[in-house]
Amino acid sequence: MDDFKQYRRKQIAELRPWKEGDDMTRVSVSAPDKEAGSPKVGDMIARNPKNHDDQWLVAAAYFADNFEAVPWLSAARWPEADGAPVAPNVCEGGGPVPGSGS
Repeated sequence: MDDFKQYRRKQIAELRPWKEGDDMTRVSVSAPDKEAGSPKVGDMIARNPKNHDDQWLVAAAYFADNFEAVPWLSAARWPEADGAPVAPNVCEGGGPVPGSGS
């Protein structure tokens, strides 16, 4: 177990709040999270942006410590929102995404 290294994420994550009644049959939940009572209010469901069937639970405390909303990106800009492709590195107003180098 001492082969762990630290890595920085390079992309925007896709998450949504867990809701009572969510079908969790295809959402991975770790044993420690289950033991802590998850899924529960405050937890988030993450998905792989390239494979929306690949989903996992993110515990509320981990989410709070490691994620923040992206204010310049609205839900209307996600490709599945209206079926139209979204140009990479372009934000809602049509300009470059901050920090994208574009």
